[in-house]
Amino acid sequence: MSGDVETTLRGPEAYKVARAAMELMERHQVWPTALNFELWTHYVADPEGPLARELGRLLSEGEALTETVCEELAAAYLAKVRLNDQIRDAGDQLSKELSAVSTAIREAQKSNQSYGQTLAGASKGLTTTTDANSFKAMVDELSAATRRVQRENKSLEKRLDDSTTEVNRLREHLEQVRRDATTDGLTNLANRKAFDDELDRACAEADTAGTILTLAVLDIDHFKGFNDTWGHQTGDQVIRYVASVIGRIGAPPRFAARYGGEEFAMIFPNEDAALVESCLEEIRHEVASRTLKRRSTNEDLGTVTISAGLAQRQVGEPALAAMERADSALYTSKRTGRNRVTNGERIVAAA
Repeated sequence: MSGDVETTLRGPEAYKVARAAMELMERHQVWPTALNFELWTHYVADPEGPLARELGRLLSEGEALTETVCEELAAAYLAKVRLNDQIRDAGDQLSKELSAVSTAIREAQKSNQSYGQTLAGASKGLTTTTDANSFKAMVDELSAATRRVQRENKSLEKRLDDSTTEVNRLREHLEQVRRDATTDGLTNLANRKAFDDELDRACAEADTAGTILTLAVLDIDHFKGFNDTWGHQTGDQVIRYVASVIGRIGAPPRFAARYGGEEFAMIFPNEDAALVESCLEEIRHEVASRTLKRRSTNEDLGTVTISAGLAQRQVGEPALAAMERADSALYTSKRTGRNRVTNGERIVAAA
């Protein structure tokens, strides 16, 4: 899972993963470009993932990992590359639309300029022409020029309408791309990047308004053992279940995200520590109240519990410092028995 990989690559295991990736690239004679390094770190960090399985298949079949093959793998399995490709394609399409509109406008300007010259000539002719046939010919010329301009203006209007429709479609597509880039694929909650961005925004807003902001970090208890016992697919089922509870209670104006692996984070704008503690207890109770079953076999998996920690951010306090206090409160919950919520403000008060 991409979220797990990002978490691994931001922790102490990253150095071991990086060394293993370099060794594998050298063994398979793959140049250590930035793109290849990203591919192989994902391969090492998530050996059960779709990228690792496809890369393993290619290796087992003896296929040469050329630059083209690696680029295709990156485009198919690395979210950042897919996102960049989609943005580039949308940008190219938008450039084509703008170019077509620009051309249509220039043609319309030429046509209107020509029509203006025709009108000017007719105006001059009307003051000097007395012959009926010449007058009729002049009127016919004006009528034909008017009809031509009307046709061209209608064509321009249609082109502009079509372009407006296409630009709106591209805008909706880019908005979907943006949502995909900030959404965790497994849980449909916000991902780590979206959380970091929202945290910065929420902190700036709280500082401007002089309001409080409370942060929380939640983690599924004993998840590694559960994963080892039942497998990754069942583990994913558990993560989705916990995420559904967190997402419902963490609906806007609150903000909930999958922070990485089995860990989640939440932002509570303008809510104090006591209220947030109550919300986290509600999540904890609901998660623990349900007996889970394995979908494929209907086996009873028992119950899952979560631990949580929270910290109330002070006005002007760096976001990272507040998150570290929430994380510290989470580990207090872990050390003191799990399946509990720790209010970091009480720890501070006691100290």
